[in-house]
Amino acid sequence: MTNNRVLIFAGGRIDPTLVQEIRDDDYIIGADRGALFLIQHGIQPNLAVGDFDSVSQEELAVIRDNSGEFTNCDALDKDLTDTELAFDLAIRLLPQEIVLMGVIGTRMDHTLANIHILLRAVQHQIACSIWDEYNYITLTGTTCQVEDRGYTYVSLLPLTPEVTGITLEGFLYPLDKATLKMGQSLAVSNKLVASTGTVKVESGWLLIIQSRD
Repeated sequence: MTNNRVLIFAGGRIDPTLVQEIRDDDYIIGADRGALFLIQHGIQPNLAVGDFDSVSQEELAVIRDNSGEFTNCDALDKDLTDTELAFDLAIRLLPQEIVLMGVIGTRMDHTLANIHILLRAVQHQIACSIWDEYNYITLTGTTCQVEDRGYTYVSLLPLTPEVTGITLEGFLYPLDKATLKMGQSLAVSNKLVASTGTVKVESGWLLIIQSRD
């Protein structure tokens, strides 16, 4: 089965306006409480998956009755987070793109783990991004076009110990074959000066974070 785009809604912070981004041909996965969020906003997930330890028995029944497919995992007998379970299922669908929503929240461990999932997507040659009302996060190891999505800043952070050959075009502060190492903030809070900018990388994995306060 091949889908053009898979959307994963997890149990973190979700801006309700993001449901407007759903297309008719999207395959929608609700991970744990993310499935309840979708149903409460009039969206039937194609698949609900997780241990559902963050919902009540009544809410669980609502999720089960209003999802295309339902997969319930034992909370004590699983090695993956609910988001990664959903992501693994999304990978099997062979989509061109995966979008993660509700994966940023108060739990920094979960947030970082979800950002690291971006690496698995690019290793499968699948475009992947994280969206919320304050951030739009992608990952590149080659060349990436950065579109102006209405966020104030564009920051670059290495996901590997070192990223080399970083060249920026269309940004307020350009770079030419620069090197970024973990712990450096040289490329934080840059800005686009056009509708699109280009980020080129020669080696390493580079997070591109569009953000606003």
